[in-house]
Amino acid sequence: MTIKALFTYNYGGDKRKAIEEFGYDIKLIPEQNLFYSEELADVEVLVCYDPFKTLQIEKMKKLKWIQLSSIGIDQLPVEYVKNNSIIITNNNGGYSIPMGEWIVLKTLELLKNSKGLYENQVNRKWKIDTSIHELYGKTIGFIGTGTIALEAAKRFRGFGVTILGVNTNGRNIEHFDRCYSMGERFEMFKLCDVVVVTLPYTKETYHLINEDAFSEMKDGSYFINVARGSIVDERFLISSLMNGKLAGAALDVYEEEPLKQHNQLWDLNNVILTSHNSWVSEMKNKRRFVTILENMRRYTACEELVNVVDLKKGY
Repeated sequence: MTIKALFTYNYGGDKRKAIEEFGYDIKLIPEQNLFYSEELADVEVLVCYDPFKTLQIEKMKKLKWIQLSSIGIDQLPVEYVKNNSIIITNNNGGYSIPMGEWIVLKTLELLKNSKGLYENQVNRKWKIDTSIHELYGKTIGFIGTGTIALEAAKRFRGFGVTILGVNTNGRNIEHFDRCYSMGERFEMFKLCDVVVVTLPYTKETYHLINEDAFSEMKDGSYFINVARGSIVDERFLISSLMNGKLAGAALDVYEEEPLKQHNQLWDLNNVILTSHNSWVSEMKNKRRFVTILENMRRYTACEELVNVVDLKKGY
Protein backbone atom coordinates (compact mmCIF):
# COMPACT_ATOMS: atom_id res chain seq x y z
CA MET A 1 0.00 0.00 0.00
CA THR A 2 1.43 3.39 -1.01
CA ILE A 3 1.48 6.45 1.20
CA LYS A 4 0.36 9.73 -0.37
CA ALA A 5 2.82 12.59 0.22
CA LEU A 6 2.66 16.23 -0.85
CA PHE A 7 5.94 18.08 -1.46
CA THR A 8 5.95 21.85 -2.00
CA TYR A 9 9.58 22.00 -3.13
CA ASN A 10 11.25 20.10 -5.96
CA TYR A 11 14.42 18.39 -4.71
CA GLY A 12 15.04 16.77 -8.10
CA GLY A 13 14.12 13.57 -9.91
CA ASP A 14 16.78 11.34 -8.32
CA LYS A 15 15.80 12.39 -4.82
CA ARG A 16 12.12 11.94 -5.55
CA LYS A 17 12.83 8.44 -6.85
CA ALA A 18 14.77 7.60 -3.67
CA ILE A 19 11.73 8.51 -1.57
CA GLU A 20 9.27 6.71 -3.84
CA GLU A 21 11.26 3.51 -3.33
CA PHE A 22 10.09 3.55 0.31
CA GLY A 23 6.51 3.25 -0.93
CA TYR A 24 5.36 6.84 -1.41
CA ASP A 25 3.15 8.35 -4.09
CA ILE A 26 4.42 11.93 -4.32
CA LYS A 27 2.51 14.97 -5.49
CA LEU A 28 4.66 18.04 -6.19
CA ILE A 29 2.85 21.40 -5.95
CA PRO A 30 4.68 24.70 -5.20
CA GLU A 31 3.34 26.22 -2.00
CA GLN A 32 2.83 29.74 -3.33
CA ASN A 33 -0.97 30.10 -3.42
CA LEU A 34 -1.45 26.40 -2.74
CA PHE A 35 -5.13 25.70 -2.15
CA TYR A 36 -6.92 22.54 -1.13
CA SER A 37 -8.44 20.40 -3.89
CA GLU A 38 -9.85 16.87 -3.98
CA GLU A 39 -6.54 15.50 -5.28
CA LEU A 40 -5.14 16.20 -1.80
CA ALA A 41 -7.85 14.30 0.05
CA ASP A 42 -5.66 11.21 0.56
CA VAL A 43 -2.43 13.01 1.48
CA GLU A 44 -0.95 11.56 4.67
CA VAL A 45 2.42 13.35 4.68
CA LEU A 46 3.10 17.04 3.96
CA VAL A 47 6.68 18.21 3.33
CA CYS A 48 6.76 22.01 3.21
CA TYR A 49 7.81 25.35 4.67
CA ASP A 50 4.72 27.54 4.92
CA PRO A 51 1.69 26.85 2.69
CA PHE A 52 -0.65 27.47 5.64
CA LYS A 53 -1.78 30.96 4.65
CA THR A 54 -3.77 29.47 1.76
CA LEU A 55 -3.81 25.69 2.22
CA GLN A 56 -6.67 24.59 4.45
CA ILE A 57 -5.13 21.54 6.06
CA GLU A 58 -8.27 20.99 8.13
CA LYS A 59 -9.79 19.63 4.91
CA MET A 60 -6.97 17.09 4.61
CA LYS A 61 -8.61 14.52 6.86
CA LYS A 62 -5.92 11.85 6.37
CA LEU A 63 -2.97 14.12 7.20
CA LYS A 64 -0.85 12.53 9.93
CA TRP A 65 2.61 14.09 9.65
CA ILE A 66 4.10 17.44 8.57
CA GLN A 67 7.83 17.69 7.87
CA LEU A 68 8.90 21.34 7.94
CA SER A 69 11.95 22.66 6.13
CA SER A 70 12.31 25.34 8.82
CA ILE A 71 13.54 25.17 12.40
CA GLY A 72 10.84 27.45 13.79
CA ILE A 73 7.17 26.47 13.82
CA ASP A 74 5.51 29.87 14.21
CA GLN A 75 3.95 29.56 10.73
CA LEU A 76 1.97 26.47 11.83
CA PRO A 77 -1.71 26.43 12.83
CA VAL A 78 -0.49 24.98 16.12
CA GLU A 79 -3.82 24.47 17.87
CA TYR A 80 -5.23 22.54 14.94
CA VAL A 81 -2.27 20.18 14.59
CA LYS A 82 -2.16 19.72 18.35
CA ASN A 83 -5.88 18.92 18.60
CA ASN A 84 -5.66 16.48 15.71
CA SER A 85 -2.47 14.72 16.89
CA ILE A 86 -0.56 15.54 13.71
CA ILE A 87 3.15 14.81 14.11
CA ILE A 88 5.42 17.78 13.41
CA THR A 89 9.10 17.42 12.58
CA ASN A 90 11.44 20.25 11.69
CA ASN A 91 14.89 20.88 10.23
CA ASN A 92 16.63 21.35 13.57
CA GLY A 93 20.39 21.40 12.98
CA GLY A 94 20.04 21.75 9.22
CA TYR A 95 21.05 25.42 9.14
CA SER A 96 23.23 25.52 12.25
CA ILE A 97 26.62 25.53 10.52
CA PRO A 98 26.05 28.57 8.26
CA MET A 99 24.28 30.37 11.11
CA GLY A 100 27.18 29.59 13.45
CA GLU A 101 29.56 31.01 10.85
CA TRP A 102 27.35 34.11 10.45
CA ILE A 103 27.48 34.78 14.20
CA VAL A 104 31.29 34.63 14.24
CA LEU A 105 31.49 36.78 11.10
CA LYS A 106 29.21 39.49 12.46
CA THR A 107 30.94 39.50 15.85
CA LEU A 108 34.23 40.21 14.11
CA GLU A 109 32.64 42.81 11.83
CA LEU A 110 31.19 44.65 14.82
CA LEU A 111 34.45 44.62 16.77
CA LYS A 112 36.51 45.59 13.71
CA ASN A 113 34.00 48.23 12.48
CA SER A 114 33.89 46.64 9.04
CA LYS A 115 30.83 48.67 8.11
CA GLY A 116 32.68 51.95 8.61
CA LEU A 117 35.78 50.72 6.79
CA TYR A 118 33.70 49.54 3.82
CA GLU A 119 32.02 52.95 3.68
CA ASN A 120 35.46 54.55 3.54
CA GLN A 121 36.29 52.30 0.58
CA VAL A 122 33.08 53.24 -1.26
CA ASN A 123 33.82 56.93 -0.64
CA ARG A 124 37.52 56.56 -1.60
CA LYS A 125 38.39 57.85 1.85
CA TRP A 126 41.79 57.02 3.36
CA LYS A 127 41.40 57.10 7.14
CA ILE A 128 42.85 54.87 9.85
CA ASP A 129 40.24 53.72 12.40
CA THR A 130 41.71 53.58 15.91
CA SER A 131 38.47 52.31 17.50
CA ILE A 132 39.05 48.69 16.46
CA HIS A 133 38.74 45.99 19.16
CA GLU A 134 40.17 42.48 19.51
CA LEU A 135 37.96 39.44 19.87
CA TYR A 136 40.64 37.78 21.99
CA GLY A 137 39.77 37.80 25.69
CA LYS A 138 36.15 38.80 25.18
CA THR A 139 33.13 37.05 26.73
CA ILE A 140 30.42 35.80 24.36
CA GLY A 141 27.01 34.93 25.84
CA PHE A 142 24.32 32.92 24.09
CA ILE A 143 20.64 33.05 25.03
CA GLY A 144 19.76 29.50 24.01
CA THR A 145 22.31 26.70 23.79
CA GLY A 146 20.87 24.57 20.96
CA THR A 147 22.58 23.49 17.75
CA ILE A 148 23.03 27.02 16.35
CA ALA A 149 24.77 28.25 19.49
CA LEU A 150 26.80 25.04 19.66
CA GLU A 151 28.14 25.43 16.12
CA ALA A 152 29.03 29.06 16.82
CA ALA A 153 30.70 28.13 20.13
CA LYS A 154 32.86 25.53 18.37
CA ARG A 155 34.10 28.17 15.97
CA PHE A 156 34.72 30.77 18.67
CA ARG A 157 36.98 28.35 20.56
CA GLY A 158 40.06 29.25 18.50
CA PHE A 159 39.76 32.96 19.32
CA GLY A 160 40.60 32.71 23.02
CA VAL A 161 37.21 33.85 24.30
CA THR A 162 35.02 32.88 27.26
CA ILE A 163 31.75 31.30 26.15
CA LEU A 164 28.66 31.50 28.36
CA GLY A 165 25.11 30.30 27.75
CA VAL A 166 21.58 30.50 29.07
CA ASN A 167 19.23 27.54 28.88
CA THR A 168 16.17 26.36 30.77
CA ASN A 169 17.89 24.89 33.81
CA GLY A 170 21.54 25.92 33.53
CA ARG A 171 22.69 22.46 32.43
CA ASN A 172 26.25 22.14 31.16
CA ILE A 173 26.77 22.13 27.39
CA GLU A 174 29.92 21.07 25.54
CA HIS A 175 32.08 24.00 24.33
CA PHE A 176 30.53 26.39 26.89
CA ASP A 177 32.60 27.52 29.87
CA ARG A 178 29.50 27.99 31.99
CA CYS A 179 25.74 27.89 31.55
CA TYR A 180 23.08 29.75 33.53
CA SER A 181 19.40 29.02 34.03
CA MET A 182 16.83 31.28 32.40
CA GLY A 183 16.21 32.88 35.78
CA GLU A 184 19.92 33.76 36.03
CA ARG A 185 20.17 35.36 32.57
CA PHE A 186 20.73 38.89 33.92
CA GLU A 187 23.75 37.60 35.83
CA MET A 188 25.20 36.43 32.51
CA PHE A 189 24.31 39.65 30.68
CA LYS A 190 26.45 41.68 33.09
CA LEU A 191 29.54 39.67 32.05
CA CYS A 192 29.16 39.63 28.28
CA ASP A 193 30.90 41.75 25.67
CA VAL A 194 28.63 40.18 23.04
CA VAL A 195 25.10 38.81 23.64
CA VAL A 196 23.71 36.47 20.97
CA VAL A 197 20.05 35.39 20.71
CA THR A 198 19.74 31.80 19.48
CA LEU A 199 16.69 30.41 21.27
CA PRO A 200 13.32 29.42 19.72
CA TYR A 201 10.37 31.77 19.61
CA THR A 202 7.50 30.71 21.86
CA LYS A 203 4.83 32.51 23.87
CA GLU A 204 7.24 32.43 26.81
CA THR A 205 10.11 34.04 24.86
CA TYR A 206 8.06 36.86 23.32
CA HIS A 207 9.91 40.12 24.17
CA LEU A 208 12.19 38.19 26.53
CA ILE A 209 14.85 40.72 25.61
CA ASN A 210 13.14 43.87 26.83
CA GLU A 211 13.98 47.13 28.60
CA ASP A 212 15.08 45.31 31.76
CA ALA A 213 17.31 42.94 29.78
CA PHE A 214 19.09 45.73 27.90
CA SER A 215 19.60 47.69 31.12
CA GLU A 216 21.44 44.68 32.64
CA MET A 217 23.86 44.32 29.72
CA LYS A 218 27.37 45.76 29.94
CA ASP A 219 27.76 49.34 28.78
CA GLY A 220 29.30 49.30 25.32
CA SER A 221 28.49 45.65 24.62
CA TYR A 222 27.29 44.26 21.29
CA PHE A 223 24.04 42.48 20.46
CA ILE A 224 23.31 39.83 17.79
CA ASN A 225 20.00 38.20 16.87
CA VAL A 226 19.64 35.24 14.47
CA ALA A 227 16.62 33.63 16.14
CA ARG A 228 13.29 35.47 15.77
CA GLY A 229 12.61 39.19 15.85
CA SER A 230 9.70 38.89 18.26
CA ILE A 231 12.00 37.69 21.04
CA VAL A 232 13.35 41.24 21.19
CA ASP A 233 11.36 44.36 22.03
CA GLU A 234 12.68 46.41 19.14
CA ARG A 235 11.79 49.75 20.75
CA PHE A 236 14.30 49.24 23.54
CA LEU A 237 16.89 47.73 21.21
CA ILE A 238 16.77 50.91 19.13
CA SER A 239 16.93 53.20 22.17
CA SER A 240 19.87 51.20 23.58
CA LEU A 241 21.72 51.61 20.28
CA MET A 242 20.95 55.33 20.09
CA ASN A 243 21.89 56.22 23.69
CA GLY A 244 25.18 54.29 23.64
CA LYS A 245 24.18 51.51 26.02
CA LEU A 246 24.99 49.14 23.17
CA ALA A 247 28.02 49.80 20.99
CA GLY A 248 26.42 48.05 18.06
CA ALA A 249 24.23 45.23 16.80
CA ALA A 250 24.05 42.70 13.98
CA LEU A 251 20.52 41.64 13.13
CA ASP A 252 19.20 39.01 10.74
CA VAL A 253 15.61 38.92 12.07
CA TYR A 254 13.08 41.57 12.99
CA GLU A 255 9.72 42.00 14.69
CA GLU A 256 8.15 42.69 11.31
CA GLU A 257 9.55 41.19 8.12
CA PRO A 258 10.33 42.47 5.58
CA LEU A 259 11.77 45.35 7.59
CA LYS A 260 9.70 48.46 6.85
CA GLN A 261 11.38 51.35 5.05
CA HIS A 262 10.56 53.76 7.88
CA ASN A 263 12.13 51.57 10.59
CA GLN A 264 14.83 53.50 12.48
CA LEU A 265 17.21 50.55 12.32
CA TRP A 266 18.00 51.42 8.68
CA ASP A 267 19.42 54.77 9.76
CA LEU A 268 21.71 53.65 12.60
CA ASN A 269 25.42 53.63 11.74
CA ASN A 270 26.21 51.10 14.48
CA VAL A 271 23.90 48.39 13.11
CA ILE A 272 24.55 45.68 10.51
CA LEU A 273 21.33 44.45 8.89
CA THR A 274 20.79 41.34 6.78
CA SER A 275 17.51 40.08 5.35
CA HIS A 276 16.88 36.83 7.31
CA ASN A 277 19.80 35.40 5.36
CA SER A 278 22.04 33.76 7.99
CA TRP A 279 20.74 30.23 7.27
CA VAL A 280 21.66 30.26 3.57
CA SER A 281 24.54 28.28 2.11
CA GLU A 282 25.21 26.04 -0.88
CA MET A 283 24.60 23.05 1.45
CA LYS A 284 21.12 24.05 2.63
CA ASN A 285 19.11 21.78 0.32
CA LYS A 286 21.48 18.85 0.69
CA ARG A 287 21.33 18.88 4.51
CA ARG A 288 17.59 19.46 4.50
CA PHE A 289 17.01 16.52 2.18
CA VAL A 290 19.14 14.18 4.31
CA THR A 291 16.71 14.76 7.21
CA ILE A 292 13.66 14.41 4.98
CA LEU A 293 14.89 11.17 3.42
CA GLU A 294 15.72 9.62 6.79
CA ASN A 295 12.34 10.55 8.21
CA MET A 296 10.49 9.25 5.14
CA ARG A 297 12.30 5.93 5.61
CA ARG A 298 11.52 5.83 9.32
CA TYR A 299 7.85 6.67 8.78
CA THR A 300 7.27 3.68 6.49
CA ALA A 301 9.29 1.47 8.87
CA CYS A 302 7.21 2.68 11.86
CA GLU A 303 10.36 3.93 13.57
CA GLU A 304 10.65 7.05 15.73
CA LEU A 305 11.15 10.15 13.59
CA VAL A 306 14.03 12.58 14.09
CA ASN A 307 13.47 16.23 15.07
CA VAL A 308 9.96 15.69 16.44
CA VAL A 309 8.66 19.02 17.77
CA ASP A 310 7.19 19.20 21.26
CA LEU A 311 4.18 21.41 20.53
CA LYS A 312 3.73 22.24 24.22
CA LYS A 313 7.24 23.68 24.38
CA GLY A 314 7.12 25.13 20.88
CA TYR A 315 10.37 23.53 19.68
